[in-house]
Amino acid sequence: MTEEPSRPRPGLPHFLEATVCLLGLIVVSPLLLPAMLAVRLSSRGPVMFQQIRAGRGGVPFTIYKLRTMRIDAGGPEVTGHGDQRITRVGRWLRRTKLDELPQLWNVVKGDMSLVGPRPEVPRYVDLANPLWRRILEVRPGITDPLTLRLKDEETLMPAAANERERFYLETLQPIKLRASMEYLSKRSAWSDLGIVCATVMGILRRDRGADPAEILRSGRI
Repeated sequence: MTEEPSRPRPGLPHFLEATVCLLGLIVVSPLLLPAMLAVRLSSRGPVMFQQIRAGRGGVPFTIYKLRTMRIDAGGPEVTGHGDQRITRVGRWLRRTKLDELPQLWNVVKGDMSLVGPRPEVPRYVDLANPLWRRILEVRPGITDPLTLRLKDEETLMPAAANERERFYLETLQPIKLRASMEYLSKRSAWSDLGIVCATVMGILRRDRGADPAEILRSGRI
């Protein structure tokens, strides 16, 4: 019988995260509004990208981002380096992380935490896996240690679109799951606060994170 992984430890109180994110939306509005206008003027389709993700307890919720792809793109859920579905403005939004800002509203609503494992699309979640069962005990987050280190995830993906999903599920996702559990087993309010500060500084300094090739060689993030 497979041993169940340890229970996740609590991080920052959610009421504090929600308050910070509500204030954050006000502070970043001078950046968010021009970014929304750029999306609207650069390509046909809605400004916001909405997608169903698996939340706490596996309950589905709608995640919000600024749209970075063409609306007629199709293709796999995962994106790769040089993905032709991404618009010119979308590449800039992804590089600066401005496309992630609407997720602050997800935190205010209670769907997400400021810090926590990144939310997955439901069909990529395997409830038979004990790691997934533990991870789904907490709210997914906007940032976490993986976000800090794996900033160039798209460069790991195979060039062929029809191979990306298999690579993600069989190679990359298991590495991410183990890293998420390692983070959750040591989590504290202070460590989450440190992750928030490191995320902000990393965006301002445009840190590149860990070497993607080394991640694949070591099997760790």
